[in-house]
Amino acid sequence: MRALMIQGASSDAGKSTLVAGLCRVLRRQGVRVAPFKPQNMSLNSAVTVDGGEIGRAQALQAQAAGIAATIDMNPVLLKPESDTHAQVVVHGRAIGQMGAGDYHDYKRIARVAVLASYRRLQASYDTVIVEGAGSPAEINLRDGDIANMGFAETVDCPVVLIADIDRGGVFAHLVGTLALLSRSEQARVTGFVINRFRGDIGLLQPGLDWLGRHTGKPVFGVLPYLHGLQLDAEDGISREPVAAQTHDLLQVVVPVLPRISNHTDFDPLRQHPQINLRYVDGTQRPPCADLMILPGSKNVRADLEWLRAHGWAEHLQRHLRYGGKLLGVCGGFQMLGRSIADPRGVEGPVGESPGFGWLDMRTVLERCKQLLNVNGTLCLEQAPVSGYEIHAGESEGPALDHPAVILEQGRRDGAISADGRILGTYLHGLFERPSACATLLRWAGLAQPLSVDHPARREQMLERLADAVECSLDVPRMLSSLHYHRPE
Repeated sequence: MRALMIQGASSDAGKSTLVAGLCRVLRRQGVRVAPFKPQNMSLNSAVTVDGGEIGRAQALQAQAAGIAATIDMNPVLLKPESDTHAQVVVHGRAIGQMGAGDYHDYKRIARVAVLASYRRLQASYDTVIVEGAGSPAEINLRDGDIANMGFAETVDCPVVLIADIDRGGVFAHLVGTLALLSRSEQARVTGFVINRFRGDIGLLQPGLDWLGRHTGKPVFGVLPYLHGLQLDAEDGISREPVAAQTHDLLQVVVPVLPRISNHTDFDPLRQHPQINLRYVDGTQRPPCADLMILPGSKNVRADLEWLRAHGWAEHLQRHLRYGGKLLGVCGGFQMLGRSIADPRGVEGPVGESPGFGWLDMRTVLERCKQLLNVNGTLCLEQAPVSGYEIHAGESEGPALDHPAVILEQGRRDGAISADGRILGTYLHGLFERPSACATLLRWAGLAQPLSVDHPARREQMLERLADAVECSLDVPRMLSSLHYHRPE
């Protein structure tokens, strides 16, 4: 048995974080470890080394394990396009849109993809740390489950259950979840982890003792609330305050679209000491800013109409009139053009929508999605830039004669307006490299931006997380069910 599954008593209980921490701990021990999430629902994604698309959290976990991310680490990815439909990505490629009922029927086929990926990882690594989705106690989703206990039962995998004490009701979450499992599933749970605890652990000890007696299962430990831990989010936008900031901050505003995607693009800005980045409710009038950013979207035409309905055409026009800069990334870049057409219903109903019209270009959505990891040079100051492309649209028009980026092999990307105040690009991750980030901040109005190495900072955060896991949890006992060959 060379796998351990982390399941949560609720969504956002800390599954992704614990898997990343365990991957880094095992890597420190010289164990060849890989992360695995059978089924994920997220609008934050990454491009793998083998040219597919997986959840952003699994790419982070792969980094924690010290390996390249591949499509097998997240064989089924669901990307919501509306309240009732999602794009289904299998083995890194979009296969189409499905409603909840259709996908429920499709899970029998998805299970084949999940098990194939799992077996390939098991053949290549000493052990696999598996992450569940949501909660195993979601009764309505039990039939045909491939994300939680259905998977664990199929592959005979032990399970650790994690719950977030910061939400309150942690003992009810754990005991209630256990009670809703079948007898075989209950036996599969080897113990518990409590996450995000603040305060005196001695005051919690009577509850831990009771939990052990009541369930007959150990508490492997209590992870503290790690203030300031900033890692790529699986999906939700964190509102937690970041590190202390300096004076004379650059003001940056990002509207939260109904289907905002890859908002992790802006983590380097949110964590920069000279920037005050605010995610704002798109239904409200935005505050004054130096830079406004239109982010990516999984349903560009619908989100564009939503912005227009809430007055953002006027908000953005006023922002530009008073000298502000405007950046569009991926779907946000498409919105800056004259029109967006979806003749095949790739993201929603067939049709065409007018864009904001600030860049002379038109976009047509196609079924074949562009999935690339790329390097290039910003046309601003010729700064090196890296990132990745995940988009279904192809844009054409005179605006593209003035590109924002020159990619490898001379391919052009994006556009810069004639007055230099509007910039658009398909490139996700464009703020990752310090030189590119500093260049874009100067363009936005920050006279002397500090050089912040975001990739190095991410590594420091993973090390900090692994330290906390090793100090707070009984890792050897938690992993005692795993049998892998330790290097000499």
